[in-house]
Amino acid sequence: MEIVESAPDVLETQLAARLAQLRAEYGWSLDQLARQTGVSRSTLSRLERAEISPTASLLGKLCTAYGRTMSRLLAEVEEAPSPVVRAADQPVWHDEASGFVRRSVSPPHAGLRGEVIEGTLRPGADVPYDAPPVSGLEQHIWVLDGAVEITVNGQVHELAAGDCLRFRLWGGSRFRNLGEQAARYAILVVAP
Repeated sequence: MEIVESAPDVLETQLAARLAQLRAEYGWSLDQLARQTGVSRSTLSRLERAEISPTASLLGKLCTAYGRTMSRLLAEVEEAPSPVVRAADQPVWHDEASGFVRRSVSPPHAGLRGEVIEGTLRPGADVPYDAPPVSGLEQHIWVLDGAVEITVNGQVHELAAGDCLRFRLWGGSRFRNLGEQAARYAILVVAP
């Protein structure tokens, strides 16, 4: 399923407005964006009006179309972070449909190329991304708790607590929790 219906919060409303703004900046109609992403025109329209909440997969498709990481897109709708990002101030985004929770530990910041994300996948969670948001994006994924199966550029990697996977992303990716407990990991992203 690509959508989650709920009352939008402030971040979702700002995200919807930013997505509509990006489409206008690119000069694309809803039909053109639908062809570009494989997402229906009606879903895109409802998303831009904040009538639905995007899933991680849906945001991944839009980020790919716009050449942005998910963190960069979310940072564009949030306040600029201070040099110190307190735990209570770290933006957290929930994708209830896929079982994915994303905490932006060190959000994108002007003049910095790296960021740190904490991901949590509930048991059975499966989050596929068709393509990278930015080709050649460097990532380092350090598993903190549990185990996670990560497919990168067609290669499957099974990681346990303490393991680290590092790569440049050129193709699709997939994050799956095949275990019986939540999997928690840190992602260090370095923009090309």
